[in-house]
Amino acid sequence: MSVETINNLQLIKESARDFAENYIRPHVMEWDESQHFPVDLFHQMGHFGFLGVLVPEKYHGAGLGYQEYITVIEEIGKVCGSIGLSVAAHNSLCTNHILLFGNEEQKEKYLPKLATGEWIGAWGLTEPNTGSDAGRMKTVAEKDGDYYVINGTKNFITHGKSGQVAVVVVRTGELLDSRGMTAFVIEKGTPGFSAGKKENKLGMRASETTELIFNDCRIHKSQILGETGEGFIQAMQVLDGGRISIAALSLGIAKGAYEAAVQYAQEREQFGKPISSFQAISFKLADMATRIQAAELLTRKAGRMKDRGLKTTKISSMAKYYASEAAVHIANEAVQVFGGYGYTKDFPVEKYYRDAKLCTIGEGTSEIQKLVISREILKGDI
Repeated sequence: MSVETINNLQLIKESARDFAENYIRPHVMEWDESQHFPVDLFHQMGHFGFLGVLVPEKYHGAGLGYQEYITVIEEIGKVCGSIGLSVAAHNSLCTNHILLFGNEEQKEKYLPKLATGEWIGAWGLTEPNTGSDAGRMKTVAEKDGDYYVINGTKNFITHGKSGQVAVVVVRTGELLDSRGMTAFVIEKGTPGFSAGKKENKLGMRASETTELIFNDCRIHKSQILGETGEGFIQAMQVLDGGRISIAALSLGIAKGAYEAAVQYAQEREQFGKPISSFQAISFKLADMATRIQAAELLTRKAGRMKDRGLKTTKISSMAKYYASEAAVHIANEAVQVFGGYGYTKDFPVEKYYRDAKLCTIGEGTSEIQKLVISREILKGDI
């Protein structure tokens, strides 16, 4: 990594860290308790360039790469996993799908609004009965002249209610046909398109998660991203980048929990000395620190490969799988270091503990990551 890149990353790290400390940390528990999604904060983040990190400057984005993007997500995730998750979903799913597969007219129409935070984006693949098994999706678009009529429901959609635009993958062909699904970009307010139930979640409570409902929703063919039948294939490519996002978010949550545990272990005294002096605690900290280093190396490697235009399916899944599982382990150990206080909302680690678990589920469960990794290995990508 060049000196220029390192200096650039340091500036971005400081900018994201300062923003998170000043504008997010004071409200973390308030937003978590009330499940409040802070829309105004996201408009503000757009001015700082955090919502269009990968978008070229010609579309009013920051024009940066995955190393910078990982840094932004990590620093925000260290303070609040919920806000980090929403920043990741906005950047890597909705916005990135349009950036990768939209035509020039679509890019010019949507990317400037998304990159500047004027609009918030959503992305829909999952359905109530088809999570990992996306090929059996039941949301269907039937062709009617120059239009498609969409019926069905998507769920677990980040920003499903507050997003002004959503990229949605629906079935336009036969069941189980990987070329039988198509991606549409759909604006809020389109007749027949609405948000449904908002989920009441264990963690990530300030990141809005709702249903998307389609009831005879008519969409013009000009709203198709790429070609008809390419939606599932596009989604898999989008998820390669999205899994780097979740790895970065996991890394941030892990670091936040670890740093809180280190500080507490040095301050908390038992038997007349800091608990950090006891091997039972110091070994926990050593294990946490080692897992963080390993997760960061995997995540940064995935980012480097992505910036070079290389295939990242295997390494993205490895990074996401390892970092998310590490975050859960580290958050659990952080609660243990805090003891009884770690189980209360007066201290920060219980929230890291609740938030971390989503990282092993969203954008492909840990089991799906192992499936992807093993398939790539057996294809010869050792």
